[in-house]
Amino acid sequence: MSTLALVLAITFGVLNLGSGIGAMVRLKVILPLMDGAHVPQSMLVFPIGVLKAAGGLGLLLGPAFPLVGTAAAAGLVLFWTCAVHTHVLANFWPKETFGTFTFLASSIALLALGLAV
Repeated sequence: MSTLALVLAITFGVLNLGSGIGAMVRLKVILPLMDGAHVPQSMLVFPIGVLKAAGGLGLLLGPAFPLVGTAAAAGLVLFWTCAVHTHVLANFWPKETFGTFTFLASSIALLALGLAV
């Protein structure tokens, strides 16, 4: 595994895991964003929080188990693509949407690095 892949896997593994845990504990800052995107708050724990946390854990396991990391990156590409699609449908573009695109780009990069090995 390259140094770039290792740094990305650890950084975005921790960030996705933290984002998933934040969704599962229903951080107050997330609630207006969910409402603006027309996503029911009942979806915060499952599927949103669980999928982000599982993806983050998979990325953190990636250096030791490359197939797990690649599968996690693929799952996160799907998750964050759906998040962008939700914003498009709701026509909701708060400044926090920058994070959504950052997570999507990092997931794509990690998937590409995982497939290149």
